[in-house]
Amino acid sequence: MNARSLAIAAAALAALSSPGFAADDKKADDKDAATEKCFGVALAGKNDCAAGAGTTCAGTSKVDYQGNAWKAVPKGTCTTMKTPKGTGSLTAKA
Repeated sequence: MNARSLAIAAAALAALSSPGFAADDKKADDKDAATEKCFGVALAGKNDCAAGAGTTCAGTSKVDYQGNAWKAVPKGTCTTMKTPKGTGSLTAKA
């Protein structure tokens, strides 16, 4: 590695460890604190994660209001959300 490449790599590393990225992490933490996982309220393919066996994660629910697929919703609203299959749940439904 020549001196120029080393300098570019060092500058990139310094930029990645800047306080700006810490602020982005704080925003994500604030958003997480303001939301909760709500099971059984996502439309097919619109879940945020956890869609049961045979699925990988976000966007993998197979049916509307799948009980083991969750969507992030504003904290305190999950159990008041009404769907054709009942209300949202803070835990996975069968």
